[in-house]
Amino acid sequence: LFLFSRRIDTDAALPYAEVDVEDLARNQRLTAPEYSGVTTDGASIMIQAGVARPGAGGDPATAEAVNATIETPGGLRIALDAGQGRLDDAAGRLILAGGVEIVTSSGYRVAATRLDSALDRTELHSEGAVRAEAPFGAIDAGGLQIRHDDGRRPDYLMVFSDGVKLVYQPAKKDP
Repeated sequence: LFLFSRRIDTDAALPYAEVDVEDLARNQRLTAPEYSGVTTDGASIMIQAGVARPGAGGDPATAEAVNATIETPGGLRIALDAGQGRLDDAAGRLILAGGVEIVTSSGYRVAATRLDSALDRTELHSEGAVRAEAPFGAIDAGGLQIRHDDGRRPDYLMVFSDGVKLVYQPAKKDP
């Protein structure tokens, strides 16, 4: 068995990444960061982002392409997707904006412009109008809250408020 090496072309350019090194040094950022925790009512929360930047001078951290998941002890799953977000760990708040979408395991799909969420307990509320597709129809409302009210009961409430319009679409029965 004989092994012969191929001739190496020393004139060929070495591949380099097309990256602005000065921009990387000037603007701090994290790629694909994750944040997780457990709320006082026992729900787990997991937040992921495409890119995050630390806040300057005590400002909250900002992120792009944010995905968050809340899983309650009773099995309810709430998935949140947004274009931008701010994580204020000191205040215990996550503020999502840029086309927020909320999908629950109970069959709700909600679109909102902004959403404010607590990090220490299950408490979310929209800042502005929402549109929801529910298992029984469509809901338009001026606001939405998802919260855990009673520590003795495992129930979580989804409350639509401020001029609620419900279009009920009964399930179709097969003939």
